[in-house]
Amino acid sequence: MPVPARIVTLLTDFGTRDHYVASMKGVLLGIEPRLQVIDVSHDVPKFGVRRAAITLAQAAKFFPRGTVHVAVVDPGVGTPRKHLILETKRFFFVGPDNGVLSIAAEEDGIKGAYEIRGSRYVFQERSNTFAGRDVFAPAAAHLAKGLPPERLGEEIDPSEIKKVGIGEPRKSGRRVEGEILAIDEFGNLVTNITRSLVGELKFGKAITGKVGGSSLKVPFL
Repeated sequence: MPVPARIVTLLTDFGTRDHYVASMKGVLLGIEPRLQVIDVSHDVPKFGVRRAAITLAQAAKFFPRGTVHVAVVDPGVGTPRKHLILETKRFFFVGPDNGVLSIAAEEDGIKGAYEIRGSRYVFQERSNTFAGRDVFAPAAAHLAKGLPPERLGEEIDPSEIKKVGIGEPRKSGRRVEGEILAIDEFGNLVTNITRSLVGELKFGKAITGKVGGSSLKVPFL
């Protein structure tokens, strides 16, 4: 089990206008006042599970061993779906079973999966639509304190968890085909094309890309 770092990250689609993020932080700090709570983002597109999964994977790997990553982008809130803890080589990931945790967790190597169910460590009286506050935040705080995941839930087969699909890029000669996964705030295209496939390209070099039926020249960053 990763040694607790007393760091919890939050990734949601809640925005910051309402109380939702603050309520989750209040629960976390009420259980463990020494936590560091880090905001990854609260501005991913509403119910944008795939975008959230990509954002989590981009950020999670840079945190210290033992960090607990919480992701709450949950179109299925209020419906029967699992509340998950995924234990990986370095981290814990906590969130709904809709694929939002899958990319980051698989990149780090999943060691165990648990369904949060019937645990006395989460709120017994809970909202049907705010699992972030009532289930995921308490679970994350206790994990960050060092509670083993099996005390919070029942172990399940990791192969059963839902995943977000990302296609594999293809290379043929000087041609590489991939998928645009996201467009960031600066207009940069985030793709599934790995650096190893374009290793000979230098920073700033112009490349010709085709999107749909259109061709355009863009700098390689």
